[in-house]
Amino acid sequence: MTTVAVVSFRFGPTDGVSVEARKWARILERLGYRTYTVAAEGADRLVPGLGIADDEPPEAATLDAALADADLVVVENLCSLPLNPAAALAVAACLRGRPSILHHHDLAWQRPHLAGIGGFPPDDPAWRHVTINDLSRRELAARGVDATTIPNGFDTESASGGDRDGTRARLGLAGSDRLLLHPTRAIPRKNVPAAIALAEGLGATYWLLGPAEDGYGPELDRLLSAASCPVIHREPDGVSLADAYAAADAVTLPSAWEGFGNATIEAAVHRRPLAIADYPAAREIAAFGFRWFPSDGPGPLDAWLRHPDPTLHDANLAIARRHFSLAVVEQRLRHLLAEAGWLPS
Repeated sequence: MTTVAVVSFRFGPTDGVSVEARKWARILERLGYRTYTVAAEGADRLVPGLGIADDEPPEAATLDAALADADLVVVENLCSLPLNPAAALAVAACLRGRPSILHHHDLAWQRPHLAGIGGFPPDDPAWRHVTINDLSRRELAARGVDATTIPNGFDTESASGGDRDGTRARLGLAGSDRLLLHPTRAIPRKNVPAAIALAEGLGATYWLLGPAEDGYGPELDRLLSAASCPVIHREPDGVSLADAYAAADAVTLPSAWEGFGNATIEAAVHRRPLAIADYPAAREIAAFGFRWFPSDGPGPLDAWLRHPDPTLHDANLAIARRHFSLAVVEQRLRHLLAEAGWLPS
C-alpha cells in the first residue's frame, strides 16, 4: 500500500492547520493510501526540533528515519512560514528529489513580522505546491513557483446535530440571551477586541472557543476582564464544535488576516449568521455569493437577529455545498495526484 507521511510543527486539537491536515489524511485514506503523522507533538512519530518553539533543529538521522517508509510526503505549513527556519531547512533537505506536496496555509510575506525573511517556501522539481486561496497561488506564481489552489473542505451534507438547549443550559444562558460565538484561538490577528465590541453592541454574551497562544494570555485576560458583556472562554468538557454553533445566535470572525477562515463555511453549514472582517481571503470566498454582515458595528447583524430571514441560510448552505465540500477537495486532490503520477495503483 502506498504510504503518505503528513508533516507539520504539531498536530493540535483546534488550530486550523491541524484541522485541515486531518481532513486531508482522511481523504488520502479514501483514495487508497496509508497515512501517518510526523511532528514535534501530537503525531504518530515524534521528531524533536520540528516544533515552532524548539531551539535545536531536528537531527537529520531522526527525521530521515521518520520519513523513510513514506512514498509521498505532505508538508503542512512547516516549509511555508519561517517560524522554525532550521526545521524547515532540514525537512526540505530530506525531501529533495522525493514526491512531496507543500500545503501552504500562509506564506512568509503575508505576515508582517516575517515578511523580510527570504528563501520561503523552498522549491524542488519533484514537489507540488498547493495553496488554500488564489491570492497565495498568484503571489507564488509572481515568485516563480507554480501552485494549485485547493480550498479548505467541509462536511456540508450532514445535519449540524448540535445540542442547542443543553449547551446553553451548561453555559448558564436563558432562552432569550444572545450568544456571539468567536470560534478561534486567541492571538493578535484574530482581533479579540473587535469581537468583544460587537458582542457588547449586540447585548450578547461573548464566547471565545480557543486558547491564548504566542504569549497572548496576559493581554487576553486584560481584554476579557475589561469587557462590559458576559464572557465565556473555552469549551466545557463534552461540548463539541457542532454544539457550540447550535448554541450560538451569531458567529464572528473579525480577523485582520486568515489564510482561509473556516468559520466562513462552518457558519453556513450550521445555519448561523456571520459577522466578518474584510480580509483578503474573505473577499475571495465572499465572491461566491455568501451573504454576511460586517464585524465593525452591530447595526446590520442586530437588525437581522430581530427579524431573521432564513433564506440567507438556505443560500449560504447551497454555496458551501457547491464549492467547499469535502467531495470538492477530494476531486481536486485526486486530479493533482493523478497528474503527478502519485495515485496508488
